[in-house]
Amino acid sequence: MTKASMLRKLLAESSPIVLAGAHNGISARLVEEAGFNAVWASGFEISGSHAVPDANILTMAENLAVTKNINDSVGIPVIADCDNGYGNAINVMRMVEEYEKAGVAAVCIEDNVFPKRCSFYGDVKRELESVEEFAGKIRAAKQAQRDPDFVVVARTEALIAGWGMEEALKRGRAYATAGADLILIHSKSSSPEEVLAFAKAWDMSTPLVCVPTTYNTTGVDELSAANFKVVIFANHGFRAAVKNMSETLKELRNAGRAAAVEDRIVPLKEIYRLIGVDDLQANEAEYLPTDARNVTAVIVAAGKGFENELMPLIADRPKAMLEVKGKTILERQVESLHASAVRKVAVVRGYMKEKMVLPEVRFYDNDRHAETNVLASLLCAEESLKGRVVVLYGDILFDESILEKLLKSEADVTLVVDHAGRDGEASNGNGNHPVSHPEMVKTARRLNNSARFIPDAGLNAALKIGRGLNNDEANAEFIGMALFSEKGTEILKSVYHDAQQKYAGKPFHEAKTFEQASLSDLLQEMIKRDIEVACLDIYKGWMEVDTFDDYRKMWAEIEK
Repeated sequence: MTKASMLRKLLAESSPIVLAGAHNGISARLVEEAGFNAVWASGFEISGSHAVPDANILTMAENLAVTKNINDSVGIPVIADCDNGYGNAINVMRMVEEYEKAGVAAVCIEDNVFPKRCSFYGDVKRELESVEEFAGKIRAAKQAQRDPDFVVVARTEALIAGWGMEEALKRGRAYATAGADLILIHSKSSSPEEVLAFAKAWDMSTPLVCVPTTYNTTGVDELSAANFKVVIFANHGFRAAVKNMSETLKELRNAGRAAAVEDRIVPLKEIYRLIGVDDLQANEAEYLPTDARNVTAVIVAAGKGFENELMPLIADRPKAMLEVKGKTILERQVESLHASAVRKVAVVRGYMKEKMVLPEVRFYDNDRHAETNVLASLLCAEESLKGRVVVLYGDILFDESILEKLLKSEADVTLVVDHAGRDGEASNGNGNHPVSHPEMVKTARRLNNSARFIPDAGLNAALKIGRGLNNDEANAEFIGMALFSEKGTEILKSVYHDAQQKYAGKPFHEAKTFEQASLSDLLQEMIKRDIEVACLDIYKGWMEVDTFDDYRKMWAEIEK
């Protein structure tokens, strides 16, 4: 059903049709939510919102653009205030065509000469078009419409101009005879007597419209009983907004702090609701590909590492800021993330944090890095743990293809696990590293580890994880790269805070205290709680720096 048809249906009912003015999409939505039958796309409000007088200063195109926005924002009919039709009868025909294409239910034109002046402006010499010329506009408008339900409202300013009741009735009758669907009789009197007298003398079947702006003590019921079908509260929302904005801004400027006006403003969530943020997010989840553009990366780089193995390399900088052929490890990580379209990057720093600086990165500080571990550092960035999140350890480099595969995972929790650790080498990427005691994983599907390793297309599953697993139990190594879905991120935070309450100051899996827990301890807690932890299987393709020898090999293997 078109909105013009909706308006026709309302006109056929016995109840009055009550409108309120709007000047943009959100004000129209508020009109709809307040329960009004339709929206008045007010020329007064639209002009005022542009900070110009209501005097034909805005073009038809400018008014139409705003009215289309109003119409698109609501499900109820819109009647557009089109002043005097933006010209003669030929201009009116074009106007009707354009407003009808925009989905507007009705247009209202008035018999003021061009350029019109707001009905309530004082000391204005008012001239009206001849009855014949304006009746021709009405006939042209009805001729131009394509939808038979489209409504044309004719508004006479005879009472505003002081031309008397007989002239007002004469004009109203002529406009109705020309085909107007509604007749709007306007008055600037503080009493309703003029419009009530007009309604009493009205002797045609065309329904009447009034705008009780100046006779503001007269209610809808009284006007309806007097034979007015449509009542328009034309500009009250706009005037209320100006009053409240002015008072709020003055108070804000005087107080100098936002809290001073908190009781005057709606929460941001209410604005989000009005503008449809929930629908936006639902549509994004439904129709947009699950890709890196919606991912935040959190790099955990707060710890000092194995000091005895890395000195003097880290005497003047944190491990993530070690240079490898002209770029730091952190710079290389961020470049790899950006190459996979992950633009939002947060880094948790601690040891020598003042040396960890990088543009377009959000930093969080773990000032207790010496007495805590990876898990505590990760949660320092809790504000960034929203939506889909990639977690990286700050001392690893990796083939970008690994990250690209990880980002395609639809599991709630996905770990990247390397199966090269079973080949007996005491080097990076295997479970026999002489220093780091890597976080080993027992997976549901044990894979052959060879140079011809081709992982299954599907994800594996983690059955157990920890630094204490021996080679008989574990068959892969967690490389320090994981992806959490939006749900997975919430699970991560929920399990963390629940465990924090239960285990604060106490042993937690392999950690002596909860505060010293690693990420693998929390992942094991998830597994213990029957939360599925998926694994993306790889065979090498990554490096970490725990010793001087690791750093030397990284230099040797990185090409540029």
